Amino acid sequence: MLFKLFALFVVTPFIELAILIKLGEILGFAPTFSLVIFTGALGAWLAHSQGLMVIREFNETMERAEMPTDPLIEGLLVIIGGALLLTPGLLTDILGFTLVIPFSRKRIKGFIKTRIQSKINISVNAAGPGGFYYTSSGHGSYKAGDSKHDKDDNDVIDI
Repeated sequence: MLFKLFALFVVTPFIELAILIKLGEILGFAPTFSLVIFTGALGAWLAHSQGLMVIREFNETMERAEMPTDPLIEGLLVIIGGALLLTPGLLTDILGFTLVIPFSRKRIKGFIKTRIQSKINISVNAAGPGGFYYTSSGHGSYKAGDSKHDKDDNDVIDI
C-alpha cells in the first residue's frame, strides 16, 4: 500500500511534469499552457454536466424505491474523473476523461459492479424457506458452511 501511495503522489507528478516539459519543447510554452487550461475548463464543465445527470438518475431511482447502486458508482467515477481533469497533466486528463465520458464510464461501472458482486456471496438459509444471509468472500471472513461460526437469527433476512 505504501508503494502505491508513493507512486500516486510522487512518481505520477514527475511523469506528468516530464510530459509537459517535452510537450512544451515541441509546441512551445503558450500552446502547452493553453492545452492545460483548456482541458481543465472542459473537464470541469463535463464533470459538472455529468454530475447533474447522475444526480437526476439517482433521484429517479429513489423515486422508484430502487437501490441506487448504479448512480452511486457513476457519481463516484464522475467525482474522481473531475478531480483528475482539474489536475494538470496529460495522463491524468486521459484517465479523467475516461471516467467522465458516459460511454467509457458505464463500461468501467460494469467492471466495478462485477468486482463488488464477486466479493459477496448470497447463501440460502437451510433453516427456513425464503430466508437468506450475506457472507463476504474476503480474507478471514465468515463463509457459508463454516463450522466455526454458528448462524443466529440476526444473520437471517426473511422476505
